[in-house]
This record gives sequence, C-alpha cells and structure tokens, in this order.
Amino acid sequence: MTATASPRGVGAVPPPHPHRWAGLAVLSASLLLIVMDITILNVALPEMSADLRPGAVELLWMVDAYSLVVAGLLVTAAALGDRWGRRRMLVAGFSVFGLASLAVLVAGSPGEVIAIRALLGAGGAMIMPSTLSMIRHLFTDPRERATALGVWATTAALGAALGPIIGGLLLEASSWHSAFLVHVPVMAVAIVAALWLLPESRNPRPGRWDAAGTVLSIVGMTALVYTIKDVGEDGITGANLVTGIVAVTGLGWFVRRCLRRPEPLLDVRLFRGRAFTAGTAVALISSLSIAAMMLLLAQWMQLVQGYSALETGIRLLPEVVGAAVFSPLAPALAARLGARTVLAGGLAVGGIGYLVIFVAGEPLGYWPVAASTFLVGVGMGALAVASAVIMAGAPPERSGSAAAIEETGYELGATLGVAVLGSVAAAVYRDGLSGFDLAGHGVSGRAAHDVRESLGGAMEVARGAGAAGNELAARAQEVFTTSLSWASLAGGALMLGAAGVVWALTPRDLDIGDAEH
Repeated sequence: MTATASPRGVGAVPPPHPHRWAGLAVLSASLLLIVMDITILNVALPEMSADLRPGAVELLWMVDAYSLVVAGLLVTAAALGDRWGRRRMLVAGFSVFGLASLAVLVAGSPGEVIAIRALLGAGGAMIMPSTLSMIRHLFTDPRERATALGVWATTAALGAALGPIIGGLLLEASSWHSAFLVHVPVMAVAIVAALWLLPESRNPRPGRWDAAGTVLSIVGMTALVYTIKDVGEDGITGANLVTGIVAVTGLGWFVRRCLRRPEPLLDVRLFRGRAFTAGTAVALISSLSIAAMMLLLAQWMQLVQGYSALETGIRLLPEVVGAAVFSPLAPALAARLGARTVLAGGLAVGGIGYLVIFVAGEPLGYWPVAASTFLVGVGMGALAVASAVIMAGAPPERSGSAAAIEETGYELGATLGVAVLGSVAAAVYRDGLSGFDLAGHGVSGRAAHDVRESLGGAMEVARGAGAAGNELAARAQEVFTTSLSWASLAGGALMLGAAGVVWALTPRDLDIGDAEH
C-alpha cells in the first residue's frame, strides 16, 4: 500500500478531533523528554561513575540497557497498543517511565541503576510508537497530519540538542539523581493531560495474539542491537557471532510468521509499498548519520576545543535551528515540489552538511561545524514528510505496526551509525597514532593501548605523563580531528547515496495530501 490512493469520496474523512492540537502538545512533550533522557545520561555519566564506581562491564550496561530494552519491546508494545488501546498503552508508558525515574532515589549501586535504565527502556518502548499512532488518529486530514508530524520531528531534534544543556544545568545545581528526577513531574502532568485530551483507539479486529512471534521479535531485535553494538566496540568475536546468528534466525523466523498470518504481530507487508519503504529508509539513514556524528562532534568540542558539557550543548543548537525552521515547512514544500523531492533532497542537504566539515580541512574551527550542523538540521525536515508517508502507508487499524517500524528504523539507525561511522573514525584515529613514538614519551603497555583506543583515554594518559604529555595530547587531538573529518566524508557520502536510492524508490506522483485514511 502506498500513500497515493484512489480519490476520496465526500464524507470519507472522519471529523477532526477538537483537542487534536492540544493532544499533539502532550505527545510532543513526552517525546521531548524521552529523547532528552538519552543525551542527559551522556552528561551525567562521569559523575555517576565517580559516585557508584561501576566496573567496565557495568558501565557498558548502564549505557546500553535502555536501547536494548527499547529495541526488544517496540514491536510488542505497538502490537499491544493496537489491541489494548493506544491511549492506555501511552498512559501505562508514562507511568512506568515516571516510577522508574522516581526509583533513582533508592539506587545505590550500578546494578540498581542498570535495572532503572531497563525500566525506562520499557516505558520508552510503550510511549514512542504510541505517540506516532495517536497522531495518525488525531489528525484525519493528511495535510494537517503532515504538519503535526513536522512538529513531532522538530521536537525530536530539539530534545537531542537540549539534553546536554538541561543536563549541564541540572548537574551544576544538584547531583546526578536530578537527571532522572526531572522526568517525574512531567510524566505526572502527561498522564492527566493524556486522559483528558486524547481519544482512545484500537484495532477493532486484532485477531489472535501471536505468543511465539512475540518471543521471536524480542529475542531477535535485542540480539541484533547487541550484536551491532558489540561489533562496533570489539570487532568480530565468537560471542557476537553467536548473538548475530540468534538475531538472524529469530528475525527471519519472525518475518516468516508475520507473512503467513492473516493478522500478524507486525505487518511487514507494508514494505510492499515503495513509498512506505522510502520513508522508512529516510528515517533509518538520517538516524544512522546523525547519531554517530553528534557523538563525535560532542567529543571534539569537549576534548579538543575544551568546551564544557553546557557549552557543547549550546554550540550544537544550529542543528535545532535548522530543524525547527524547516521541519514545519516540509509538508508545504512537499505539496509544492513533490514529496519525492523533499525526501531525497533532505538527505542530500544533510549529506552536503557533513561534507562541509571534510572540505573545511584542518585546523578545524567551530564555524564550519556550525554551518554543517545547521544544514543537517535543515535536512532533518525530510523526517516530517517521511513520517507522513510511513503513517499514510498503513490503514488506521495497523498504525501501531507503521509506528513500530519507523521507531525501529530510528533505533537501528542510531546503533548502526555509532558502530559503522564510529568504527571509521576509530580506524583513522588508531592509524594516525600508529607511527607516533609513544615509548619515547614514556607511554607503554596498558597506557599505550588506552591512548590508541580513544581520545578520552589519550587525554587521561597525557595528564599523567608530565612535560611530554602536552605533545601527546596535541598529537591525539590533531589525529582525532582528522578522524572526525573522514567520518564526516563517510557520513556525507552515505546520505548522498541514500538520497539517490530514495529518489528511485519514491513514486513521482506521491502526494501526502492525497494519502489514504
């Protein structure tokens, strides 16, 4: 099914919900907080580590528990929302997220924080697809829906950029616990507002629940995300080969079950629509490039330029400005220029943005980075149209499936981006230091490994290396900047290549204003 459907008859469009824009505010606020939570943790992690003293494995799980649980539960939560009620699922997600955040008051060990992060992931998996599917039902007019999804996409960009700023302010005023507790009052208000403003909706004919498919989706998605993360950090090992086989086997079996069942847990048949596939590709590739580059830029700003976490967040705001200006305009541009032009053009503009960093050369200053992030934000405007195409490509009763597929695209894209582009940057960084005489600077053994493993490790070793540390730090910063430039080239080339694929996939006459209801 594509977004280009037969002309609608008079009266085919349900009447608009009277509280739809207020409802959108509730949905956007909840999304804002969830996206902020990911980046706030990055700011709070050093203080959490100093307080809780986690081991290397515990620290890894404190970071990864959230995304692994979200990835594993997205499909199940979306399918349950279609059956049980999407508003109920949303409110349940708000409750889990708020209670898990409150539990940080009694968390005194890394294991307890990992458990809280896992619960937050469960709440996030319940909330994220619900926000999209609720927008699908609140906004029955496709052009209004496209505008609403533009607001939704802008909110996601705003949350990613505000996370370090809010996190920095909270940590300056209080302990790391505040990075969690800030969610509690917002979730309490969101529960009341959702019950008051949002209508209930569900699939009237959900069919039998697929218990085996549920297990396969959870195991397969969790194993896939874990494998991608582990390969990105440690390369190919026996352990991640096993988890990779589990992921491929589980997801392959899951897809087969979904294709054979009349009422599948996830409607993978939606990919038969070229427009739906193109929209999903935009979500995946945008998330892939943005997640990796924002992580590398944050390290560059703090460890090379010397900015604080708060200053770094402020200097990443050009991306938000670009997204905030162009995401709401994207539906109107799609109506004038065509959805295909906006979808492919957004990826192309984002790709050009990353190439700005590579072309700027070295020494790299802030202003080329500001121009780059602004163009990337402009390109993110395509996500509004991508969401409109994805949600229009599914019938209302299967909006949960469409939302789960889009959110899974974002999750997989972010994980793949850090693994793939992060690996490109790491390879260039290690190669740049391979000829540097670390032993001549008094660095050998484990310390030499730490220097070549990451810029953070190099700066830590340099601080304890005396006078020779200054030259070591300068060399590591120079090489890291080079690695950032090459990762930018890879990210830009990837987005430009994806723009060509999306252009070929998207029907020429696709019009989000004529989307099916």
